[in-house]
This record gives sequence, C-alpha cells and structure tokens, in this order.
Amino acid sequence: MARPQVSRAGPGWGRELAEDMGTDEHVRVTSQKKPGFLDRLGETTGGMLVGLAAFLLSFYLLFTNEGRCVQTQKSLDEGLSLVVHLNDIYSPTPLNDGKLVHLIGPLMTTQPLYDPNYGISLHVVKLQRQVEMYQWVENGDSRDYEENGEKKTETRYSYDTEWKSEVVSSRNFDREIGHKNPSSMAVESFTAVAPVVNLGNFYLSKGLIEKIQSFKKMPLSKFEAPHADITVLDDYFYHSRNPRSPEVGDVRVSFHYAGLSGQWSFLGPPYTVTVVARQQTNVLAAYSTQAGNHLEILYEEQLSATEVFEREHAANSTLTWALRIAGWLLMFVGLKLMVRILHTLVDWLPIVRDLVSLGLTVFALCVATSLSLLTVAVGWVFYRPLLALLLTLLALLPMLMAKARDRPKTL
Repeated sequence: MARPQVSRAGPGWGRELAEDMGTDEHVRVTSQKKPGFLDRLGETTGGMLVGLAAFLLSFYLLFTNEGRCVQTQKSLDEGLSLVVHLNDIYSPTPLNDGKLVHLIGPLMTTQPLYDPNYGISLHVVKLQRQVEMYQWVENGDSRDYEENGEKKTETRYSYDTEWKSEVVSSRNFDREIGHKNPSSMAVESFTAVAPVVNLGNFYLSKGLIEKIQSFKKMPLSKFEAPHADITVLDDYFYHSRNPRSPEVGDVRVSFHYAGLSGQWSFLGPPYTVTVVARQQTNVLAAYSTQAGNHLEILYEEQLSATEVFEREHAANSTLTWALRIAGWLLMFVGLKLMVRILHTLVDWLPIVRDLVSLGLTVFALCVATSLSLLTVAVGWVFYRPLLALLLTLLALLPMLMAKARDRPKTL
C-alpha cells in the first residue's frame, strides 16, 4: 500500500493528505479547525441576506409570471380569431398584407451550405460542425466528517478518458501529472445558417429561421476522408492514428443539419413546415397583437391553424407551471436561509437542534406555499376573480385551521 504523503498545508486549508489508491485514483483528506459559534453565526448572517434577496425575488418572479401567462393567452386567442389560411404559397396576395397568415409548405434555400475542410455540401437551413477531443476527465466524490475536534473532507479522485466537445483544463485537476490535456483543439466547431430561406415565394424572417432547431446527425457513409491522416468511421471524421483506440488529444468531427431544403437528396425530401406570422408583401415576420405579444410561430411539421394555437397554449401552460414551481422553490429556500439563525443558536444541543430544524422546515414550507398562492391570486384578480378568491382561501387555510384550534372550548 502506498504511504500517505503530505501534499500541502496552510492556515486556510488546514492539513491535506493524499493517498494513492491505484494508477488513476487517489484520496485526499482536507482538515481544518472546526468553526466556532461566532464563525457559524457570521456565516448564517450572510446566508440571511442571500435568503432575503431570494425571498423578494420570488415575489417578482411569481407575479410577473402570472401577468405573462394572461397576456400570452389573450394574444393567442386574438391570433386564432384573426388568422387567415393561405392555400397558395407561390402567389402572395396584396389583400393579406399586414394580416396574420397561416401557411404550410416545403423549405427552400437558394445556395447549399458548404464546409470546404471536409467537402460537405448540403441544401439545409443550418449546418453544424461538432468537434470533440479525447481528454482526461477528473471525477471527485467527497464526504464530510468530524474527527478530534476538526472538520475533515475526504475526496476520492478518479480519472478517465472521454470524448468532450469543450476543452477540459487539466490545470484544475487535483493531480495533473499523468493527466494533462491539450490547451486547445486543432479544429473548431461552428454553425452555418442560410442567409435566405423561402416558403414558396415567401421569405422567412430571421426570427422564424432561428426556430428551426431540430438537428439530425449526418451519415458520412457517402463521403470520403479529405486527407490521408483522417479516417471516416461511424459517421465521424477521425484525426487519429487508430480511431478504435484513441489517444488523448485525438479529435473527431461530426456534422448535424436542421431544415433540409431544396430538392431531393440522399437525406430525403425537403422538410415541410407550418408558419403563422404576419404577411409583409412577400416576407413572413412577427405579428403584433393588441394584447402586447408578437406572434412568429414555426413548427417543423404539417399542422392546421387550430393545432398550432393549441400547441402554443400548451407550451404557455408548461412554462407557467415551471416558473410557478421555480418561484415557490426560491421562496422556500429564501425562508430557510432567513430563519437558519435559530438553528445555529441551538446546534450544540443535538435533540433540540433536530426538532428546531424540522420545525423551521415545516414553517418555511407552509409560509412559502401560502405566500405563493396569494401572489398568484393577485395576478389573476382582474381577469378571473373567482379563481383569485379560491386561491386566497387556499392560502389562508393553514391560518384559519390554526385559529380554529386555538378557539376556547365551551362547556
């Protein structure tokens, strides 16, 4: 067994011991003096300020989220009532200028996107070159414990090699010797976007082009390696002497595409998309609703106008609930940090400490839930007063139950 070695020591870190466990694994134990009561109290005070900021931010997030939800619903309802379906996508009608239109058709690009380094040329809306390098990766598993009046952290480090799309800095490794990565990649990743995209004789705005994001990996079986030191294997261009047994620093390149367009190719027919946007002569752009939103919708499939707006309503509902949960969680964490000082005051009494911790958690849970419901209710009071009233009653339910229990019993 390898002998423990003193790695480094200092007043900030305490003592650190490193023990070899094998070729690519070792354990480091860091010890420092257990913080005193005043130190813990100071940390808790800082946490209270962070908690207060999180608590206040949660109100803003919850309230603005409800307003955004209502505005989006009204905009979508307005859009569905006004949208005009276009049967002919090759003859823009001046009568529809300024109107919200719905149309379906295949994507068209005037010129292919080209990567001269690898000889890739495709009629697509977006062409993405993704580069990965074979590198060392450090994994650390830590546990904290107390021993001889000191607070110790034992971290088990292990090292493995993986294909990574970003450079992993080995300078931050606990042990760089034997696990050194290159500082940069020989080839860079990039995404090319077609400057002009058509739907029939209509031009898509930049906002609509940005919504084409369904990337697929390109099969490279029909392509040859551009250089003798590059190998094509499993839909990758390998810069490696032996792709099946790569070395640290080797690079592999794959290509991905979105929005297949133009004529038939070995990848299949051009994609059919559905667009809901404002007709501006022969340009499809964002439509401004009276409710205040901009409608500029694209789906990479064939959908009716009703189906498009149903999808948008569903997406709005999902986002609303996600932000509600995020706001509630932010409020709960903020309250926990704000009342943690009470836990610090009694943390030297194990049984009392555990009871206080449980009580504070329940308190934060109840208060965060009630205040979140009240905030959501305020957001809906002018649009759905009955819903706002119901949410208010749910928010006040814990207090009403507590008051009912404290009511004196009559003989």
